[in-house]
Amino acid sequence: MPSLVGAAAGHVPSDPDVRPRSVIPGRQRWDVKPVLGRPRAAETLVEALRRIPGITQAQANPITGGVLVRHDRSLTAADIGRAVRRAVARVADNGARAARPGPVPARSAPAPGPVVPTGSRKHVGPAVAVAGGAAAAVALVRRSVGAKHLVALGAVTAATVHVVREAWRTAAVEAPAHDASDGKRHPLLEIVGPHRRRLYRASALSVGCQLAELTLGVFLGWTGLVLIKGEAAPLVRLGVTTASAQLWTLAGAVAVACAAVAGLAYASGVQWRGLGQDIEHTWRNETYAHVQHLELGQLEGQRTTRVTGVLTDDVVQLGTFFASSANDVLQLATSLAVLVPLFLLLAPEIAWIAFLPIPIVAWLSVHYHDKVAADYAVSGENRARLSSRLANSMDASATVKSFCTEDYEARRIDDLGEAARKSSEQTDRSTIRHSEVVRVTTTTSMAGTLLLGGRSVLDGTLPFEVFSPLIGLPQMVLLRMNRLGGIVDQYQRTLAAHDRVERLRALPVETEGTGGPLDVEAVKGEIVLDGVTFAYPGRPPVLEDLSLTIEAGRTTGIVGATGSGKTTVAKLLMRFQDASFGSVRLDGRDLRDLPRRDLREAIGFVSQEPFLFDGTIAENIRYGTFEASDEAVVGAARTAEAHAFVAGLPDGYDTVIGERGAALSGGQRQRIALARAILKDAPVVVLDEATSAVDNETEAAIQRALRGFAADRTMVVIAHRLSTVRHADRIYVMDKGGVVAEQGTHGELLALRGLYASLWHLQAGELAA
Repeated sequence: MPSLVGAAAGHVPSDPDVRPRSVIPGRQRWDVKPVLGRPRAAETLVEALRRIPGITQAQANPITGGVLVRHDRSLTAADIGRAVRRAVARVADNGARAARPGPVPARSAPAPGPVVPTGSRKHVGPAVAVAGGAAAAVALVRRSVGAKHLVALGAVTAATVHVVREAWRTAAVEAPAHDASDGKRHPLLEIVGPHRRRLYRASALSVGCQLAELTLGVFLGWTGLVLIKGEAAPLVRLGVTTASAQLWTLAGAVAVACAAVAGLAYASGVQWRGLGQDIEHTWRNETYAHVQHLELGQLEGQRTTRVTGVLTDDVVQLGTFFASSANDVLQLATSLAVLVPLFLLLAPEIAWIAFLPIPIVAWLSVHYHDKVAADYAVSGENRARLSSRLANSMDASATVKSFCTEDYEARRIDDLGEAARKSSEQTDRSTIRHSEVVRVTTTTSMAGTLLLGGRSVLDGTLPFEVFSPLIGLPQMVLLRMNRLGGIVDQYQRTLAAHDRVERLRALPVETEGTGGPLDVEAVKGEIVLDGVTFAYPGRPPVLEDLSLTIEAGRTTGIVGATGSGKTTVAKLLMRFQDASFGSVRLDGRDLRDLPRRDLREAIGFVSQEPFLFDGTIAENIRYGTFEASDEAVVGAARTAEAHAFVAGLPDGYDTVIGERGAALSGGQRQRIALARAILKDAPVVVLDEATSAVDNETEAAIQRALRGFAADRTMVVIAHRLSTVRHADRIYVMDKGGVVAEQGTHGELLALRGLYASLWHLQAGELAA
């Protein structure tokens, strides 16, 4: 909703090139077109923003045009909006001044041929092979070939090297540098990671396959010579003189070459696809493990569909590039490395026209990559929004139907789908246009090679025996270059996917305690909240200077009105959140000093919205206590008053309950979750509205069972319904603002005739009515 975002930004005048994407207290995201494809402009903008007082962090991505600004909460959204626009305007002005004409320092003309800077040798890839082969060929034939042919081919080679080298270096610079010590590392090298040995094997097989394919082309050319002239001179020099013998020899050679091509292609395909699977498996496992250790606030701040999209689609894209496009790139580079020096040696007259499309196609591909970077980012964002809306609409089907908003939801999906379709259509149009331009360029080169080569044959300067086998080889390369559009398309998708994966992996994980381990068996269970203040980002404090003591081995109830901070207390006990001020202690030790795993093993927790996994009832009760016996599972279910309804199901404890326990009622799900916590048998148990969805009779039965379970263990029962905590040893009554208004037993609180008594009589009146 642009209007709401614009309002949040402080009514800053609209600018189509600089617009806010999201505005929340302390953090803003902007779409800034002037930094798209301009790494220097992005760096300048970041430096300008970081110099502004109050801005604590700034990031700009030249691939997507996205700008992230973190700032002090004392600054309003309008202040940041104006600061961002002024900084962008200054960057644009500096760029305009730099582009004005002025004196250009004289430079010596570069020598024909490629010049590779020392600092770039690590990343030039196939360009080095092309340049080296060309230089060697020039040294061999400079005495017998006209200078104009060498100059023309040298210019073609130098242009190709320059385009490829700049494209590689630009990608390395534009890639997000998550590791400051290795900021220039190319994203593709990061993606391969520990699988370089398999990459080397696959590369060797691809090179061998391409060499065999080129050899097959030469054999076919010689076969044409035998059919046209009655002999192939190379075979004559080998002692095969008659046309029949040469045809049989060539037939056998072609068969061997075909078998070699097929075998090597199969082996390289298996290796490349295996590499893609390995990359996908490694990145998914490592990223998912990182997500599992994220701070709960970070997970709650991310769309579930966006996170799952990164773990599925984006991770798959990382492997897809190496399973398909990387092989094509390597075979193309191999062809060039072999054919350039071969043409220089055998047919320098037509070498320059044969390879003229290569720098042109390379430049077109790089230009296409820079142009569609923003389109891919917009298309990916639109698809993510559509997926998120679809998932939310399906989850909220009951709400949608109850408010008769089916048509409204359909219109929203239609609008989002139309936006996704248009952005994808624009990207597809650019891809098709690029492919067709490449096709025209390569076809023109074929015609020029035939024309100039044919004239050289007619003039007698190029032997037909040389021209015939060679004429088809450049065409094989040029036809392969038709795939360059798809390769660049996959390359761009891979860079964008890598960026999204790295953004997810850059989110902070939970910090571990700095103290020693916690012996769960020795936990007594005394919990003290001492002067605790806590506030969620952008909100007033939920708890303010809260102090209370939960005695070890006793049952403590925490009740109060909605919004009084009851659930927040549970999150602090589990270290899902940490107190802003004050301390929470378990047996005298600050929770922040304890290892999170040890702390959570010592606490059994049931939230007010219990989650059940897609599986059987027994698997859900046993979750986290996987080695528990069937008898222990049934015992926990009996204590939670779940055994009766489970035993009545056709498959009993082997009943599959579906996603989120969809096959069960709300009360049944709560009892299964309660049984899971009982089976854990932790010294401390926290129940956050754990019986809110059960009827009064079931609740009374659960309370009776829990009294025996609570013996010699600390129970914290958080409830809105006062009957849940009626028999607690001590009850804390919380009021709005996160303060303790009253405390005592049920009888003592009723005698006070205060807040608790008012709530009790109100609920009793409702029940009586």
